[in-house]
Amino acid sequence: MMTVLTTGMTNWKSPFPRHGNMTFWQEDEDKSIPYEVPDDVVDLGFPIRCKKLHLDHAWELSEAIQSELPWVKDEEQFRIHQIHVAETGNGWLRPEDSENEFLWPSRRTRMYLRVPRHRIDETKQLAGKTLNIKGSKVTLKDSKIRKLSNASVIFCRHIPTDPEEDENEFLANMHEEIHQLTGVKVRKMICGTSHVIQTPDGKLPTRHLMIADLESDASIKIQQHGLGKGRLLGCGIFLPHKGIKSLHTTE
Repeated sequence: MMTVLTTGMTNWKSPFPRHGNMTFWQEDEDKSIPYEVPDDVVDLGFPIRCKKLHLDHAWELSEAIQSELPWVKDEEQFRIHQIHVAETGNGWLRPEDSENEFLWPSRRTRMYLRVPRHRIDETKQLAGKTLNIKGSKVTLKDSKIRKLSNASVIFCRHIPTDPEEDENEFLANMHEEIHQLTGVKVRKMICGTSHVIQTPDGKLPTRHLMIADLESDASIKIQQHGLGKGRLLGCGIFLPHKGIKSLHTTE
């Protein structure tokens, strides 16, 4: 079940008389003009060597990274992606949330960290380290930089939510947080699948969120700063999406 929020302008005629040639008019961004993506924040991708990994590994991965890079807890733009593999392959289907299910990383699997530019060199020093993630050994190889994308459609797999909050309340809160961050009033959002992250303090409920029709500056800013809490648990991290075929409007 997905909830969609859309807002837009209707035809409107000014009740005030127009004087001279003074007008105020904002056009949508011209996507045909090259856009230089800033490198203030980037993703560092570390190829990993790992036989199997618990599906729910966010807390343990966060603890392992913090033990190697203790400064990350104070670096607000540093975020830890959860490790993901292909959703399906060779008859394997990604399992639902479970403490006893495993992922099976391939040679193409990467561990990504979202890193502010001034911390890149320190973070690269993770190469060669072996992390113990819930009993699984994850060895990191040399990283490569992946710049953010000015995609007009971005999505986040996990944003923490109040268990008592329904989808409309969640979307309204996200709309306000995005407006406070970017000054933009989002026109299209989709609230999707719910997941749970296990922590020592209990279960952390999260929701999937997709945002569409973003201009480049707003898209980059959301990716640089993220939304919500849990930045070291893989939460609030936005990635470019290939696109949406259709969005069904819900008032």
